Amino acid sequence: MALNLPTYDGKLEAYALQGDPLVPGAPRVPLTRTAFAAAHVVSDPLAERDPWVGRPAVDWENTLRFRHWLWDQGLGLAEAMDTAQRGMGVDWLTAKELIERSMVEAKAHPLKPRVACGAGTDHKTLAELPDEAAIIAAYETQMEAIEAAGGQVILMATRALPAIGAGPETYARVYDRLLSQAKDPVVLHWLGDMFDLALKGYWGGSDVDAASDAVLAIINANRAKVDGIKISLLDQAHEEAFRARLPEGVRLYTGDDFNYAALIEGDGTYYSHALLGAFAAIAPAAAQALEALAQGDTATYHALFAPTVPLSREIFKAPTQFYKAGIAFLAWLNGAQSHFIMPAGFQSSREISHYAEVYRLADQARVLSRPDLAEERMRLLLALHGIG
Repeated sequence: MALNLPTYDGKLEAYALQGDPLVPGAPRVPLTRTAFAAAHVVSDPLAERDPWVGRPAVDWENTLRFRHWLWDQGLGLAEAMDTAQRGMGVDWLTAKELIERSMVEAKAHPLKPRVACGAGTDHKTLAELPDEAAIIAAYETQMEAIEAAGGQVILMATRALPAIGAGPETYARVYDRLLSQAKDPVVLHWLGDMFDLALKGYWGGSDVDAASDAVLAIINANRAKVDGIKISLLDQAHEEAFRARLPEGVRLYTGDDFNYAALIEGDGTYYSHALLGAFAAIAPAAAQALEALAQGDTATYHALFAPTVPLSREIFKAPTQFYKAGIAFLAWLNGAQSHFIMPAGFQSSREISHYAEVYRLADQARVLSRPDLAEERMRLLLALHGIG
């Protein structure tokens, strides 16, 4: 049945689902690319109090249920990163509990999925991080907690280093210290200022070429302790040039939610792995495209990924930092969660016209795995907004 969906020009247009969903399932062959989906957090609607103040009341059942949905399709998990509202409703103590709970679930899962977890400095205020010694100590606290839980460490970009005006030499000292004491190889994290304005000038300067040189120097000095680097600059040409300069054995994990298909396929010599929020939104297509790539079937790979790109571009439209709402919305439409109430009321960061467009594009990308449920829930959301 057609629904009257709002458009960006303020009109209503009838839209009926195509009804050709991909069936979620585990890959039948080993994948040739490492793929981490970055997952979000939802709050317990019955327990949440004053959602803009204090710690969120996490709905652990629904939050972990979504992670199982990703793991069941053969994807790894990037845990407690910006996708999980770190710095936007989720504090470190909640993130620590999230990591611990996810690691327990992952160890018991039959597919034994990889889980990499974000370590940052967000349990301290910027005023409490006035110098590199304080920043190192803050990172160490979170790294120790992740390692104790059995997770792989992702050294998330911290707002504290740009805040103190750190130059390349300071970044080198901080990262050398952290990498030297890491138990296992870690993933570095380069998040562009389109995701977080406070990270402008990361690695010690505003020039992207100089920043690239600075972080490559850190990697080359610590290559035994670096699994890879996740880059989210939404710049395909830069990523392709950067990954060609990485030392052998160090992976490039793309965080480019616009150009992932070409970057993951590669140019015949170099290719990117994936650490993407988009993969949490398009999990069935992502898992099955990577399975096709592993079998050498590039035609199916592109056929599966191509229609997901407009969807991802809509989810990650400016202001980009609000993309998490679209991912949670799709989890709800797919029945992977029973609601999409988010910490700090984050679901309200996007408008109904955006959700309507995500609904259309998700259908066309074949990632609404339960069309009848998706239509029922979209109807409810439209009624909430006074649209019959």
